[in-house]
Amino acid sequence: MGRDKRNEARVEHFTKLVRNTMETPAWRALRPTAQALYPWLKLEWRGPQNNNNGKIRLSVRQAADRLGVGINTAARAFHDLQAKGFIVVTEHARLGVEGQATCPAFELTEIPLPHGEKRDGRKLFNDWRDGADYPVHKATVHNSRGSRGKKNPVIKLVTARHQNGDD
Repeated sequence: MGRDKRNEARVEHFTKLVRNTMETPAWRALRPTAQALYPWLKLEWRGPQNNNNGKIRLSVRQAADRLGVGINTAARAFHDLQAKGFIVVTEHARLGVEGQATCPAFELTEIPLPHGEKRDGRKLFNDWRDGADYPVHKATVHNSRGSRGKKNPVIKLVTARHQNGDD
């Protein structure tokens, strides 16, 4: 007998949060928005059969939309997850020749990389200590107009409210 096509549409996509991970000092030091962002990043992982860890992509705008926060808050959540060792940037964001942008690619350190030696992932967050954050990779400007004499400064994320001078 063939598969029932009606049941295929009902398959749920889920992820799990491991209690041992959530009880680490690094998890407890995360901002609530970073804690809320982490499951959304894990949902982008395709599972052990189609392991895409290291190539997981979720843009700041997508994260802001899913969390219901502004882009500055979402960007801080990504930075917080990097600083505590939950994610590592494996590929930086870029703007292609045709103007097609690509958001950064991430590794979830809780999950093993495809063809990696470690079976359980690197779990950098287990080695995190208060005051000893991991390096955070931020988006950079690659044009002379936006740099004002500086080499590759960090992009300042600005909301519409701040553009109008309102605080």
